[in-house]
Amino acid sequence: MNRSKFIKTTGAATGFLAAGGLGVLSAFKPKQFSKHLTILHTNDVHSHIDPFPANDSRYANLGGVSRRYTFIQQVRSENPNTLVLDAGDAFQGTPYFNFYGGELEYKLMSKLGYHASTIGNHEFDNGIANIAAQLQHAEFDLLSSNYNFSNTVLDGLVKSHQIYEVNGLNVGVFGLGIQLEGLVSKELYKETEYLNPVEIAQEQTRILKQNLNCDLVICLSHLGYSYRSDKIDDLKLAALTRDIDLIIGGHTHTFLEKPSLVENLDGRKVLVNQVGWGGINVGRIDFYFDEAGENENESLVIEV
Repeated sequence: MNRSKFIKTTGAATGFLAAGGLGVLSAFKPKQFSKHLTILHTNDVHSHIDPFPANDSRYANLGGVSRRYTFIQQVRSENPNTLVLDAGDAFQGTPYFNFYGGELEYKLMSKLGYHASTIGNHEFDNGIANIAAQLQHAEFDLLSSNYNFSNTVLDGLVKSHQIYEVNGLNVGVFGLGIQLEGLVSKELYKETEYLNPVEIAQEQTRILKQNLNCDLVICLSHLGYSYRSDKIDDLKLAALTRDIDLIIGGHTHTFLEKPSLVENLDGRKVLVNQVGWGGINVGRIDFYFDEAGENENESLVIEV
């Protein structure tokens, strides 16, 4: 399929995992489109397996794996054509990581049905060998295209990209990580080589869009949403590249009520989203496809 002919419109939402009941987005469901793809996503969950405690000053009773599981299952019952993605930093932040080293996080992400995650800087907190060890518990793809792991224990264990076939659509997903030098001890990431994320993104989109004819291209980014400096962030990445449809971001713990829209090098709109941290929110973005359609975007926010 020609991706440019099929992307018609997008409904986007952030699922707010509160203590009350869970709702499912249903207001924006145009019936005239032939294919419907739902993307659910998280970032910077930081080992928050349980909800925040009742006495937390900001996030009392919010989040938790069980609520996330319920929400994901409800969305899947509405639309089986759903991908679940994560933008990194699943590790570190509660005693669960201190005790299990990431095993519990990856096992639970597998039970929740995640398809892919990228690597955040906190994945290295117990060293690169620990990431390799915990991958035995991951029934999902770990994606990173701008970390060169060829001289490390992760060589061959991490994919640069993956294509998911959903309801006849080819969805290409690739991952980008932040510069580790100055952020993570060299002893922890060893010989991992950091590659320019803009150059790598251009390379990955050429592969996914032009060579492999993906209908949709998604970047899982742990670069950060926005910086005042010239440091590459998600907004700059969107503007400096082409053929990315959606950037799912992490690292800066940015709470967005709705995705940002950024013009890329070809003047096309790129969706950029990030949903805070701690598993409080789940992002939801719905893509609707029709052979005769031209690109349009609509977004909304729903609390669940």
